[in-house]
Amino acid sequence: MNLSRNFPNSINDEEYHQFLADRYITGTCPNCKSEGAYGDQCEKCGTSLSPTDLINPISTLSGKTPVLKETKHWYLPLDKYQPWLEKWLIEGKKNILKSNVFGQCQSWLKSGLQPRSMTRDLDWGVDVPLEEAQGKKLYVWLDAPIGYISATKQWALDHGKNWEDYWKTHDNPADDSTLIHFIGKDNIVFHCIIFPAILHAHGDYILPENIPANEFLNLEGDKLSTSRNHAVWLHEYLQEFPDKQDELRYVLTSILPETSDAEFTWKDFQARINNELVAILGNFVNRVMVLSHKYFDGQVLKGSALSTVDQAVLDELKSFPVAITSSLEQFRFREALVAFMNVARLGNKYLADEEPWKIIKTDEERVKTILNVAAQIVANLAVLAQPFLPKTATKLFEMLNFPQGNWNDAGSDALIEVGHQLGEVQLLFEKVTDEQVDFQLDKLTAAKAKNIADNAKVAPAKENISFDDFVKMDIRVGTITAAEKVAKTKKLLKLTIDTGIDTRTVVSGIAEFFSPEEIVGRQVSILVNLEPREIKGIMSQGMILMAEDADGRLDFVKPDTTIKVGSTVR
Repeated sequence: MNLSRNFPNSINDEEYHQFLADRYITGTCPNCKSEGAYGDQCEKCGTSLSPTDLINPISTLSGKTPVLKETKHWYLPLDKYQPWLEKWLIEGKKNILKSNVFGQCQSWLKSGLQPRSMTRDLDWGVDVPLEEAQGKKLYVWLDAPIGYISATKQWALDHGKNWEDYWKTHDNPADDSTLIHFIGKDNIVFHCIIFPAILHAHGDYILPENIPANEFLNLEGDKLSTSRNHAVWLHEYLQEFPDKQDELRYVLTSILPETSDAEFTWKDFQARINNELVAILGNFVNRVMVLSHKYFDGQVLKGSALSTVDQAVLDELKSFPVAITSSLEQFRFREALVAFMNVARLGNKYLADEEPWKIIKTDEERVKTILNVAAQIVANLAVLAQPFLPKTATKLFEMLNFPQGNWNDAGSDALIEVGHQLGEVQLLFEKVTDEQVDFQLDKLTAAKAKNIADNAKVAPAKENISFDDFVKMDIRVGTITAAEKVAKTKKLLKLTIDTGIDTRTVVSGIAEFFSPEEIVGRQVSILVNLEPREIKGIMSQGMILMAEDADGRLDFVKPDTTIKVGSTVR
């Protein structure tokens, strides 16, 4: 695929003297009118955009309105591949893609694909490998998916494999690998249209079989936010709900935002565990195990011949593995989980209808048969639970005194042989109490209150210093010319700063709040006469001044307007 050259108007931030990548421009979406749409896509309605489409665009660097300037870019001719994409994607994937993914793709193609710029005017990024493209960088969604291939190539080199076996097509299509993209809804266009078009243009690469993109998951009526501590932290969950990994897996799978946004609430968490895991799955297994030990010392016995009811239940049991497998293969995990729980519902109904506890005194042979059928259902639940509730599956196999079953065994009415001795009864699940839920809700409320309070706090003044102490500090206006993360650290960035008097390196703990690419070109205040010191093997020559609010958020202390580097701050 050849990239064509064009001379469009690019977006420029006059204050920072640089062209802006699409994600550094936000504004009002012209389609749904939501605020905060990006220059390449609106995450609210999914519309693919260009920066010039935005209403009232602003630069995320300076917060000011950017201006248009002419520049040269290389374009991906997506319009030429629209007929192929319509056939491969719209016709070929209509019954494969999830509705939310297919709907977005159909909308883009109906609007008509246009050539898309694949280069940017930036100081950071991957260089365009052309002599006439000096200073141009590749658009991230051109080179990022190619990184999937290069990562495979490196893995293959490390493990003595041939990377082409995984990415290239074979003479026999049955030998081809299967490529599946698990992504969020904001990346659908790149994995459904741009990357497939590039692969198709090359001609001998496999294409994505499916792109099961999910929507967004919210928490208690608000967006998840780690900075505001509006989140469920996994390490805290495991401390407060020890050995309850499967319970969280179950709830998250049951509300998975497969085709629309979903919401996690602690009340719903409690209801699903108490009313489903405990009352349906746990209750059925417990009754089968307890009755088997009570009546037959934990042995699975033959009993009388199967009744028509028994046979109907076993026939229905055989249908579940097929349905669950089909749902999993189509990435309908919620649907698969419902089918799994319906196996337990089948078992509960069977016991409730046959009432072995009532007929044990008059027909022991019949009870043997009932509990044999019920034990086969429990064994099937153990096999089918493995992709959903792995720890629970292990418990079930231990209770059954049964080796871990193979998925292909599911549906069998003879997983447990006659005369088999069951293991000890274990409690599968415990109810979630109101106190536990209230504690979690109180944590979120307290975090919200803390954010409000912290933002209102002002740190007390420090002790007075003399004017002579103050004038010893040489603070200058500098410009960040390069930035990169410091290896094996979470907070540190290595900055190259033009101070007007020299160019120097400064190590700064701002990586949690700023990415390297977004701060290149920013003016900062830097203390230039601070004694140098080594930080993580890097000699840091100064300190940039940052404003810190009560919750620890940092921002730059900088001039309101561009000022000559080297100017003193006093």
